[in-house]
Amino acid sequence: PRGAHLLLPLSARRRPQTHGERRSRAGEAAMKLLVGPGRPGELKVLASAELTGLRPEVEVVSSQQERVVPFLAGAPLPALLLPSGTFLFSTNAICQYFFTLSGKPALDTTNQWLEWEVTQLRPAAYAALHTAVLQGRKGGDCVAALRDQLSHLNQALIDQAAPCLTSDTVTVADIVVWGTLYPLLQDATELPDEYGAVREWIQRIGNLAACRKAASAVFEGRGVQVFKLFLQKQPAPAPLPEAAGSGGRKEEGEAAVDRKVTEDEVQAAVEAWERGLAGLPKPKKIEHPLLPKKTERNILVTSALPYVNNIPHLGNIIGCVLSADVFARYCRLRGWNMLYICGTDEYGTATETKALEEGLTPQQICDKYHAIHSLIYRWFCISFDYFGRTTTEHQTRIAQDIFRRLLERGFLVSDTVDQLRCEGCERFLADRFVEGVCPFCSYPEARGDQCDLCGKLINAVELKGPQCKICKQTPVVRTSKHLFLDLPKLEDRLEKWLQKSIDSGDWTPNARFITRSWIRDGLKQRCITRDLKWGTPVPLEEFKDKVFYVWFDAPIGYISITADYTEHWEQWWKNPDEVELYNFMAKDNVPFHSVVFPCSLLGAEDNYTLVNSLIATEYLNYEDGKFSKSRGVGVFGDMAKETGIPADIWRFYLLFVRPEGQDSSFSWSDLMLKNNCELLNNLGNFINRAGMFVVKFFAGTVPDMDLTRDDKHLLALVMWELQQYNGHLEKVRIRDALRCILNISRFGNQYIQVNEPWKRIKGTESDRKRAGTVTGVAVNVACLLSVMLLPYMPTVSARIQRQLQAPEDCNVLTDQFVCLLPGGHRIGTISPLFQKLETDQIEDLRQRYGGQKAPAGSTPAPETRPGADAQELQELVTKQGNRVRELKSQKAEKSLIDAEVAALLDLKRRLAQAGAKSAGKK
Repeated sequence: PRGAHLLLPLSARRRPQTHGERRSRAGEAAMKLLVGPGRPGELKVLASAELTGLRPEVEVVSSQQERVVPFLAGAPLPALLLPSGTFLFSTNAICQYFFTLSGKPALDTTNQWLEWEVTQLRPAAYAALHTAVLQGRKGGDCVAALRDQLSHLNQALIDQAAPCLTSDTVTVADIVVWGTLYPLLQDATELPDEYGAVREWIQRIGNLAACRKAASAVFEGRGVQVFKLFLQKQPAPAPLPEAAGSGGRKEEGEAAVDRKVTEDEVQAAVEAWERGLAGLPKPKKIEHPLLPKKTERNILVTSALPYVNNIPHLGNIIGCVLSADVFARYCRLRGWNMLYICGTDEYGTATETKALEEGLTPQQICDKYHAIHSLIYRWFCISFDYFGRTTTEHQTRIAQDIFRRLLERGFLVSDTVDQLRCEGCERFLADRFVEGVCPFCSYPEARGDQCDLCGKLINAVELKGPQCKICKQTPVVRTSKHLFLDLPKLEDRLEKWLQKSIDSGDWTPNARFITRSWIRDGLKQRCITRDLKWGTPVPLEEFKDKVFYVWFDAPIGYISITADYTEHWEQWWKNPDEVELYNFMAKDNVPFHSVVFPCSLLGAEDNYTLVNSLIATEYLNYEDGKFSKSRGVGVFGDMAKETGIPADIWRFYLLFVRPEGQDSSFSWSDLMLKNNCELLNNLGNFINRAGMFVVKFFAGTVPDMDLTRDDKHLLALVMWELQQYNGHLEKVRIRDALRCILNISRFGNQYIQVNEPWKRIKGTESDRKRAGTVTGVAVNVACLLSVMLLPYMPTVSARIQRQLQAPEDCNVLTDQFVCLLPGGHRIGTISPLFQKLETDQIEDLRQRYGGQKAPAGSTPAPETRPGADAQELQELVTKQGNRVRELKSQKAEKSLIDAEVAALLDLKRRLAQAGAKSAGKK
């Protein structure tokens, strides 16, 4: 049978037939799969080949063979030799090739799982397999070592609510992830209940005939010991952490106090300490307007322009402006020449819709919400250098200039599009201005772009019984001529630039994946005009009644807002050799910043600065659901202040749970836990104790310090964490850098506990001197923490520095931990930095922002009786329709509205049946 050769143990497989023996297979292009005994990566490859029904020839390669792939020394097995002579030697690439060849190409979500497997799962699984095979570690220890990866996988499977990782059918992602885990989890029943979804998934995939056959071929009845010879020849991976409960495992947040510090590190730390404040460069004075300087590192930071027509929720804030603010503040601490630009995105359909809802003009809506956004970001301490808006003359002039340059160079084409036009309003209707019956589920109030009931995307012309939302007339289908950006014509330029930018910059994995998926699927011409009134006008007579589409126009806002900030804006935006551009956004904005906007600028051929580092977050959810202003679910920017929780606490928590590699959730219980444990008991406790010891034991004057070996060891640990912090933030790994701060405060707490200065101060002269050294070192660590905290908690940072009366020149970061508060320095009054959050307080807030119940006084749903006639059902349909509209006008909870809509649809179905029976009788 086809693929039967894959079922033999590797030791029993024959070498492929000779050319003469294969002659009878003329016309079949053969692939050759090169394998070696005992290779863990072969499991997923063989399973993929079997599942897709492909027939690669299998050749067993000796481990002594020096060169399998012609241009690579050693034997990178498995490897796939294609008929063209090309080699694939990445296991994931081979699996993906099999699936693509069988008509199942990888989607963006699939690619994200493959990236996660390579970067997160495989290193941990390989380390666990190495210790299981060569050190005899038990399965339970391996499960503990993979706790983070299994938790992520388990939650993803729960969220997906499907039998497989990305859909209802098996994809390459399932096979690749299963192939990495299966050697360690061959008996999935041993998995704890907390990984129940993983357990069911592993059993489901493992029971596939293709996977059973592949496992039989690889393991040869010997279990994981089949990998022993191969693993013995490989470099040892990083040590596996101790299993939970063994006393050696570090829980999240526990400092790695057992890290070995070398003598060179200790010596370097002492030398840095002794240089003191004089060893630091002076803080850079900021003078506006900020302009690039040839002798400095010039960084331009933008965060995605928030839509002006709504109020940002916590997920919007962490995804864009807050993440960018941390990096911008860090740049200033490093003395880099940095400009942080943002503003409100004010043109488009959404603004016109909001204006209609509130009975205002679009400009009045923009003015109102721009002020609201400004107040929210000011309260969250977002340190824009300039916060502007897109409804400006600069926006019109620059957008139209880029448009003209694209037109002159042949990168724009025109075409016609079918659209709905309202003759009463004398305008084409944007998707949000039309409602009708959903063509899929018959929901009577589906929008022109999507149905709220079934969730399916809709083309407005597909709606049944469409109505103009403005005048309620029935629109007609008309063709409208539009302009398109010819992305296929720019694809070669884009790919060349993109490869350089990704290789040299810091693009998050999701940004790379989303961008590659757009290019992989082939770029298509993209419409850049809309039949609207509110927007940047198209400067062509033929298109005088049209405006630019928001995703052509909005990114140009970065440039026009900079032009509002300084007349010398071209020094930032037409200076790619001297300016580094960092874009911050949520993942849904990626393709417009990595494909559409760069293509517009590349096609303009005007030496524009293009993005060097694209930083995209995943989504932040609220508790177990999504934020919804209409349903009262979640905390929005204008509500945070009302909670009584300081802005810096919000900043800290949002940055602590920042959705970097996967979606994360805001949780009231977790907020309370992080505040009370990480801030109050750890960070705040250390800084407060260090300062209080100076006040209580040394009359507010930092004592002289005589460093012992233990003190020097602490300095080395702190300096190492400082260097890690710098490394993380330079790569915009914001969450990892925050943990370095918490690690240092834990070191400080442990240092104080071990040395007990409150006891030593009562002892001998030597003890009192030791108490002075410990107190002096501790308060200097506290001062360093105030500087490291500045990007994250600027208000708390300033409060610490006021209490310590820290020198103004301390707000500079290098890789050196210097003595900032020498002996003799006077500090001020010390007071607590954080307040405990109580359970009752948190429960009250959870209820307040947990969503609405059924509105008081709303009309009850009409009751029906069996056998109701058509006339009675028609009356019930009318009543139920009124109830649905009433609930919507009261902005009731979506689940309640959905239930009533379902009841309405059922009534309409019964009415249709009753009408059919009546017609039959007649």
